Amino acid sequence: MFFKREKPRVLSFSEQMDRLRSQGYSVDSRSNGALIRKGGFASLARETADGKIEFLDTGLALGQEVAGLTSLGYQMIFMTESGRKTPALAEHLRGLHNFVEDLREELGLTSLYNQALGTTNEKHLYDRVHLRDTGVTPKPWEKRG
Repeated sequence: MFFKREKPRVLSFSEQMDRLRSQGYSVDSRSNGALIRKGGFASLARETADGKIEFLDTGLALGQEVAGLTSLGYQMIFMTESGRKTPALAEHLRGLHNFVEDLREELGLTSLYNQALGTTNEKHLYDRVHLRDTGVTPKPWEKRG
């Protein structure tokens, strides 16, 4: 006999947010998506065109903002869009890593090997990568104006 495997049911964005609410997460709807919070950490998420979840920013919850993990080269900090900064302590990094892993597990998303090893970040503000993505990278010996 041949057995037909059932296709896994893909949950919509709103169903996934309801599922997170039932698991103890605080989910606030916003114009560009949703703010997901739990245990002092938060993530901004939005629905992509194909109905999947995209995380815009994940980090420490400071008021109504999400402070993303940023590397200064010599120190890791959490920094908001408005410029608020706070140093990243070891307990913050452990908590952020656990928050991200739990969130990905609840949503049924894949965890990549390098991300499962520890906390990763996308933002770097040290001199070698300053303005790197803009195409106009100043040389270290040039004065910045």
